[in-house]
Amino acid sequence: MSIQAVVFDLDGVIIDSEEVWEEVRRGYVASFDRSFRPDSQDRMMGMNTQEWSTHLAEEVGVPRTPAQVADDVLSRMAARYRDDLPLIPGSVESVRRIAARFPVALASSSARLLIDQVLAGAGLTSVFQVTLSTEEVARGKPYPDVYLAAAEKLGLAPVDCAAVEDSSNGLRSAGAAGLAVVAVPHGVYPPAPDALALAGLVVSDLRELTVEAIDRLR
Repeated sequence: MSIQAVVFDLDGVIIDSEEVWEEVRRGYVASFDRSFRPDSQDRMMGMNTQEWSTHLAEEVGVPRTPAQVADDVLSRMAARYRDDLPLIPGSVESVRRIAARFPVALASSSARLLIDQVLAGAGLTSVFQVTLSTEEVARGKPYPDVYLAAAEKLGLAPVDCAAVEDSSNGLRSAGAAGLAVVAVPHGVYPPAPDALALAGLVVSDLRELTVEAIDRLR
């Protein structure tokens, strides 16, 4: 048994956007004189668009419908990316290096419009054979849905794939789906110990992720 494909997360792995998401969401919530709940940031990392917009509307108390919240926040995120696309140093080159050996897919909690915008800006649109947003499956991370769907679209069993993730919910999602797990812990939002324990390989950034290391995962 060996790894036959690699599935990348986007936020926190290829693009350093977690702080941007937090800043945009906090600013949006504050504009309605509301505040994050103590667990809002951790919970929203991995949620799909419907899930986090519902959280902000119904639990945080933003006086807009979830659909309106999603449109508002996504438009702000898209504007930020147009101004400055915060690619993680070395991530684009690393994805291309891995893609020269393995089919690669993307399984992201970002909305489709942001995925397409980021990949176009990074010059990676044609590199990925499959791209999926959690808004295109039933449940977001930590549920396994998006990784199961990515493996299916690649024509492979989950056990034949490796996932590259940074967040607690992302690691849990990949582990629950049965993929081999590579962790790239984010310095500001490190994964919980139980989630990190799911990883067969931990690297500090994608530049350390080699083809040989992936081959050794199984």
